Amino acid sequence: MTKLKSTKCDKTQIVKKSKIAFVCQDCGSEYTKWQGQCHDCNAWNTLKQIQLGNARSERRREGYAGTLEAVQTLGEVALAEQPRLASSSDEFNRVLGGGLVAGSAVLISGSPGAGKSTLLIQILCELAKTQSCLYVTGEESLAQIAMRANRLRLQTDRLKVMSQTSVEAIAAVWDQERPNVLVIDSIQVMQSDLIESAPGSVTQVRETAAQLIQKAKQTGTILILVGHVTKDGNLAGPRVLEHMIDSFLMLEGDADGRYRTLRSIKNRFGAVNELGIFAMTDQGLKDVANPSAIFLNRAEIDTPGSIVMAIWEGTRPLLVEAQALVDQSAFSNPRRIAVGFEQNRLTMLLAVLSRHGGLQVADQDVYINAVGGIRVDETSSDLAVLMAVVSSFRNRALPRDLICFGEVGLSGEIRPVPNGQERLREAAKHGFTRGLVPKGNYPKQPIKGMELKAVSQLSEALSAAEDWL
Repeated sequence: MTKLKSTKCDKTQIVKKSKIAFVCQDCGSEYTKWQGQCHDCNAWNTLKQIQLGNARSERRREGYAGTLEAVQTLGEVALAEQPRLASSSDEFNRVLGGGLVAGSAVLISGSPGAGKSTLLIQILCELAKTQSCLYVTGEESLAQIAMRANRLRLQTDRLKVMSQTSVEAIAAVWDQERPNVLVIDSIQVMQSDLIESAPGSVTQVRETAAQLIQKAKQTGTILILVGHVTKDGNLAGPRVLEHMIDSFLMLEGDADGRYRTLRSIKNRFGAVNELGIFAMTDQGLKDVANPSAIFLNRAEIDTPGSIVMAIWEGTRPLLVEAQALVDQSAFSNPRRIAVGFEQNRLTMLLAVLSRHGGLQVADQDVYINAVGGIRVDETSSDLAVLMAVVSSFRNRALPRDLICFGEVGLSGEIRPVPNGQERLREAAKHGFTRGLVPKGNYPKQPIKGMELKAVSQLSEALSAAEDWL
């Protein structure tokens, strides 16, 4: 009897030990014991101990929508086009690829005060006129939501709201109301009764999101999740959340700034890296019909270090002013500061300018800024950045009607960029009459009213700039 009791006690202890897991706070990987480094993301000191629930092992989640389908060939799959639900915001529809897709899961993230809740409450109040919509908040009271809607002068008699943080309670209301669009604000405060960890932990975020996404796939409901960001600007919680959803949108902009940018980081139903521009007004976020105009609000007088470049965002060109300031450094290590550009690329371009352009800026502080708060990621801005640096270094202004774009290689060559003709046509619409472009982007048919200079080397670009300086 003693041996049997001790055996039973040992089994109980083993079961209790099996309920404890160590989860990486960055990537969500689970381990049976603690260790200093996560083997999946190579992060140090990110493993946290969590307590698993008993019911977790009893549930199984299979297939795309919780059910297994029969095996079939790719040719047998129905090619029915996914219906889209267009919102009242054209910029929001553009970023999504044309509108919301039934059964899709959309994640919207952004810094505090960017306008995530404001944008969603505007869209849902308009959609509620024709669709069944439900707004679930876990961070604010219903009175706060109503006050925001009244301040924005929205129609509030059709939108259904609920304050709840339990996923099981939301699922019960989901079955009763059967909404076409469901908003969860935010996913970090949701919790499941099947998980014993605190809300906002990796396990809770991953499990609650999985339950909500599975429910959306089964019912065909458009699910919109609101996510917070860390102090580094990354999505808070497990990175696996980005893989679970269909579309990941990032709303950027300073809380005291006028404009907001909505960028698609991931989109299974449209173009990636699409950009939408909004203006923050007293009546909420308004679409900016002509984004290039807000980035071209230049000074009345010609200033050195200023040039306009044509960048490509998603499916459309944008004209953005690039500013450069080159000044004598007071330190032994000159500063290289880039706002809106990649700083490492700026350092590389200055090295190319020194080696192949014969312009020594090693003892100069160099500051680069993209006007309007936009972030420029593509390499087509290389040539414009170098021209702005040369203009500021020589303290001579470039022509106001000059457009410039092109990629600069390490050997000093000017490489062509995609959609060159579309960029030039956009510049011609805004009154630009001169252009400095790569030789590979020189149009076969001349563009009316534009004088273009095609260059293939950095030295040719500097010689062309000398004629204009």
